[in-house]
Amino acid sequence: MPKIFNNSDITVIRPAGCLNATNAWEFERDLTALLTKAPRTMLLVDLALVESIDSAGLMALVSGFKLADSLGWSWRLGDVSPAVKIILELTQLDRVFAKSASGSDEDTLKNHLVVSCSY
Repeated sequence: MPKIFNNSDITVIRPAGCLNATNAWEFERDLTALLTKAPRTMLLVDLALVESIDSAGLMALVSGFKLADSLGWSWRLGDVSPAVKIILELTQLDRVFAKSASGSDEDTLKNHLVVSCSY
């Protein structure tokens, strides 16, 4: 179960490790739970600690993005790790997801709901 640290209009989810066929469903489940349980306006997915991602992990991100959009949430990616950035660029998903350069900056995240999870 992810840990929740603070509360605000922004929800930050910070997955760590690998997002792949083995655990992408867990990540998608956590995203769905976050998006459907609380009325928020923005979700920041901080990918700084994600070491690798495969097609299943990308599909979990796309599914979360679609759900967020259908529920009226704003969606951002923050601090994408270099390995994941290459994958997003190759698949051109970097054009789909708006990116926030300062996603994990502690001043930026003050007073926000932060969820950390390892997969």
